[in-house]
Formats: sequence, C-alpha cells, structure tokens
Amino acid sequence: MTLRRSRDVPALVGAAREGDPRAVARLISLVEDGDEALPRIAAALAPHTGEAAVIGLTGSPGVGKSTTTNELVRAFRKAGRRVGVLAVDPSSPFTGGAILGDRVRMQDHATDPGVYIRSMSSRGHLGGLSAATPQAARVLEGAGCDPVVVETVGVGQAEVEIAGLADTTLVLVAPGMGDAVQAAKAGVLEIADVFVVNKADRDGADATYRDIQGMIGLGERAPGQWRPRVVRCVAARGEGIDELVETIDAHRAHLQDSGELQARRQRRAEAEIEAIALGVLRARMQDLRSGTRLGELARDVASGGSDPYAAARALLAELA
Repeated sequence: MTLRRSRDVPALVGAAREGDPRAVARLISLVEDGDEALPRIAAALAPHTGEAAVIGLTGSPGVGKSTTTNELVRAFRKAGRRVGVLAVDPSSPFTGGAILGDRVRMQDHATDPGVYIRSMSSRGHLGGLSAATPQAARVLEGAGCDPVVVETVGVGQAEVEIAGLADTTLVLVAPGMGDAVQAAKAGVLEIADVFVVNKADRDGADATYRDIQGMIGLGERAPGQWRPRVVRCVAARGEGIDELVETIDAHRAHLQDSGELQARRQRRAEAEIEAIALGVLRARMQDLRSGTRLGELARDVASGGSDPYAAARALLAELA
C-alpha cells in the first residue's frame, strides 16, 4: 500500500520524520478527517513534539498575510531551518474544500524539500482556524519542522483563536485599509505579541504606526511582561523581514526566560484536551439523539412528569 493511502501509523510517522512529504500529507489528511487512527498518531508523535516555535499570523483580508508568510519562510530557510506552514483558507460552500489555497501564493518554495506548505479548509469553523489545526501543527513539528507558521483566514475583531495555538502571534495591519485603531482593537489588539505594519511604503503608514504605538502605550502590563512591538515591512519587496525575524526571536527568548513559554504551552494542551473530550461527548449525545432515550426524557418534561434539570442529570448519568 502506498503512503498516500496508508493507515500504518508507525510507518507514516517514521517516513515523516525522514522528511517524506507524502507521509506528512497523509498524516494531516487523517487528522483532518478525524480518522480512528488519530489517537495512535498523537501517541506516536508525542515524543517528537514540544520544542518547535509556533508562529501565528492573523489580520484582516488584504493586509498581505500570505506575502509576509512567504518572506518569513525565505528568511528561515536562509538560516537553515526546516519550515512547516499551515495556511487556513475559507471553505467552499459547495465542496467544503479550501478556496484559492494560499500555497498558490507561495510557489517560490514549492520545490524546496525543507519547506512543507499545507492549505487547510476552515470547514465553517469560527475563530480563523480549522478545528484540525492544532493536531496538524503537531504533525509538522513531529516531522522536524521548526518553526511551524500558521496563517489564519482573514479575520475581524473577535477571531482570536490563533493566540491559543501560537507561541508568538503576529497581527498584520496595512495603511489605507480603514482606521488602524478600528482594525486592531478589542480582542485582536490583546492577542498581538508583534504588530506588523505591512505595505509601509504607502501613504498613511507613519500614522498607522503611531496609532498602534499609542494603543500599546495605553495597555496595562505587569512588571516584566512583554510589551508588544511594532515592525514596519514591505513584504512584497522583502523589506523589514530581517527585523521581523529578530523581533520574533526576541519574543521567544523573553518567553523562555520568563517561564511564559511553558505556561502558554500548558494552556494550549489544556484547550486541546478539553476540545477532544467535548468532541467525544458530542458524539455520544448524537448517539442518544438517534436513539429513543432523549425523546423519552423530553416527553416526560413536556408532560410535566419531570423537569429539565432532572432530565439533564439523567442524561449525563447515561453519558458517564
């Protein structure tokens, strides 16, 4: 059986560790499909995870996330690092697949064996990511990628899920796309470790830079807490990328020195465990819905023979 269709987890993980892109692709496909082999995949990858830097890029549509990702990959490869990229795209309402995968805009690295780029469909999942993104990131890390770069769907003010996955979160803004304060306020402002003013050669870039610096100055931080930095870039020309990489490295050093890196990763693991447990519970609830027990409890409540809290307790007892 070829790797493209294999479900032999040890063989797939071994081949992925050796850099075989087909094995990596197959593992991520199994993850996306929620295959029954997923627990075995997670167990096999666990010894090889926990060290890679996870960098998240988010921002409104059109700010240049894919171009910036492309240039970051170039810089990391120049430093000899193997890079994994997860580009989360909007879903087709017809097929559920990714629309105009971001890797189309990263063709510079298509033949580089040191770069693995995967477009993932959000499949209607809110928050700017796909539900399978955390496990897919583990696959890339287990395959030896460091860093793993996660580019979100174009987001608004509340889609801040990337902060729970990334060690370092980059929020991209661009002049001429509306009020910078509006673009970066609320939740998105709070998750940024680094702001990137992309397309900084445009009119209004200085004003955008000053606005973001002003917002950062208004934020409350504990002593020793990281103060978000602002970097100007013209990603289409590769300008400012070296400074951006230095800032990312400085943030990682701060996380390690302060102990925040371990704290972030523990919170990430807690969220993963909770999501898996809730997924199991939802599946069991669906089984109950397709049976007769939930209907029986509902009839008792509707007829006044029971109350909804007692029925819910009975349902939870059966789930347990």
